[in-house]
Amino acid sequence: MAGRCLWGEDVWAPLCACLRASQRGCALHCSPSRSHPMPPVLTGLTELHRHLDGSLRPDTLHQLRAAAGFPPVSTPRFRPGMGLTAALQCFTHTLEALQTPAALRRVAAECCEDAIAEGIGHLELRFAPQLHTFGAVGDVVDCVLEGVAGRAGIILCGLYGESPALLEALVEAARDRSGVVGLDLAGGPLPDHRYGLVDYAAAYTEAGRIGLGRTVHAGEGRPPNEIVQAVEVLGADRIGHGLTVLDSERAVALLVERGVVIEACPTSNWHVGLLDAPDEHPLARWLEVGLSVAVCTDNTLMSAVDLPVELARIGAEPGTEPWDRLQAGARRGWFLRGPARPRASGGVEDGLPTAQ
Repeated sequence: MAGRCLWGEDVWAPLCACLRASQRGCALHCSPSRSHPMPPVLTGLTELHRHLDGSLRPDTLHQLRAAAGFPPVSTPRFRPGMGLTAALQCFTHTLEALQTPAALRRVAAECCEDAIAEGIGHLELRFAPQLHTFGAVGDVVDCVLEGVAGRAGIILCGLYGESPALLEALVEAARDRSGVVGLDLAGGPLPDHRYGLVDYAAAYTEAGRIGLGRTVHAGEGRPPNEIVQAVEVLGADRIGHGLTVLDSERAVALLVERGVVIEACPTSNWHVGLLDAPDEHPLARWLEVGLSVAVCTDNTLMSAVDLPVELARIGAEPGTEPWDRLQAGARRGWFLRGPARPRASGGVEDGLPTAQ
């Protein structure tokens, strides 16, 4: 992987990016040093696909678990080739730590602080309120909104197989909460699920009607028809992962025609066994056929990655045409409600990302 990029050239490829303005070192937990290559300081980045419950700081996870009376565990990590089902089981340990309002507020706030340290100017943070059982859905959402304090847009996640009524309840919770900017369908379908993707059409239609952005985890190693259904039936503005899109000319044409942005997560895809290495991601071919793409981290804790590292791993070098196209695709994918956008550095601001 080192030294090779998706564009077929040798580029800077650090495996560690020290987080500015942070006391926790880098996402890979190395100490800053002159002995390893460092990427340029990046600002104004966009992060569209980051799960709150997969992006805790390790120390915070262990502190919250201890405070809640749970036994110590090793820091949950994805590992190459583990498979999606095993990867999803890693969230058990983090969710156990996130069952109080204070814990959820703290992690939401720290996610924003970490994003700022990475040079992210526009952050969208997603989570599934129904997995936090200390209160009603609206109360849980309010805790996260209080934690982010205007520094991120919030995407509410339904899960494949859940009742359509639950997703409709998420849309209702978002209706009068302007800090909620989108709806997602996360996880993946299983043979014993009663409900499939098409059963969530009513919830997604209402989400679009009230101004929410719509994204769907689709094509994450599954047939590309899932991507087509997500766009045609659910009206998806963005697709999470979408790895199999090139297997269908219809899917490619549909996404290009409608300007749908793919949220690419190379490290995560490598970890769940869909790629042999992050630099084997088909992202370069996506750009060649005219697809809009945003590079994202998925889960900073589970994959031990931050956004500068993710960009470095695929060889996305500032000042190059691929870099510019990726940044433009990411900006095109922003979920906005009203005239202002959330900004990771605090408050809201109109327009495009700016240097911090």
